[in-house]
Amino acid sequence: MNRLATVFLTAIAPMAWGTTYLVTTELLPAGHPLLAGLLRALPAGLIAIAIGRSLPRGSWWIKALVLGILNIGAFFPLLFLAAERLPGGVAAAVAGVQPLIILMLGTLVLHERIRPLTATAAVVGAGGVALVVLGPAAQLDVLGILAALGGVTATAFGMILTKRWGRPVGVGPVAYAGWQLTAGGLFLLPLTLLLEGAPPEIDGAAAAGYLWLGTVGGLLAYTLWFRGIQQLPVIAPGLLALLSPVVATILGAAVAGETFAPVQVVGLLLVLGALVAGQLVTRPKGVVPPVTGPAEAAATIRR
Repeated sequence: MNRLATVFLTAIAPMAWGTTYLVTTELLPAGHPLLAGLLRALPAGLIAIAIGRSLPRGSWWIKALVLGILNIGAFFPLLFLAAERLPGGVAAAVAGVQPLIILMLGTLVLHERIRPLTATAAVVGAGGVALVVLGPAAQLDVLGILAALGGVTATAFGMILTKRWGRPVGVGPVAYAGWQLTAGGLFLLPLTLLLEGAPPEIDGAAAAGYLWLGTVGGLLAYTLWFRGIQQLPVIAPGLLALLSPVVATILGAAVAGETFAPVQVVGLLLVLGALVAGQLVTRPKGVVPPVTGPAEAAATIRR
């Protein structure tokens, strides 16, 4: 598959995640964000493992757990805390700094050289997101800001380690995503029971919302996302993640009747420009996903 097709497929993930806010506010019962995260992760993870017919072995049990906690389990609670203490636009604007965090971690962990144009694209993209989602009445909360930063930092570490560790030989992207979704879901299970208690009554609209989050926003999105991380330079999916708050804002204006001011149009154009520029200046090291050594590959169970 060529580079452009890989970029487009990877972009489906943050675009799908951009629907989460609208689905949550319009379809799901209020006051149960952890349950939404759990139902988004655990069923999709178990289905993906069944489809992929592969379980981790050896050190990959630990690696899958670490990646699942960073990318799923730790991210969701921090995201929900930020959402409770910050307006949605402020939380999304904080998330816009993730490409900058990835640039720094990529240099420290993966020893990737920071290209000036790539750094410029990350800065412009973060600024564009701020223009899209921030309003003049935006209020700041220290704990909320720290939670939002913690969430994007956790997923940034998850992206870097996903790139560094690769994927075992013979394990497909569906099974690989299933490992992480299941690990993250199992991490969220006790938190959900302790903090939210028994699940609420689920009507047809809520069932449709949970189904969307688990299939498109979970199984499909994370399969494409982890595959893209492994096949593209690490900053490329980091910039693509900016599509999530942009899609959320556009849907809010188109479906929920939220206002869309001229300054938001400027921000949207800046984000799109940063995305295009970032993909053009990053050079892939190859399109074959990195894999672990023969010893671990032989230890992988194929069922």
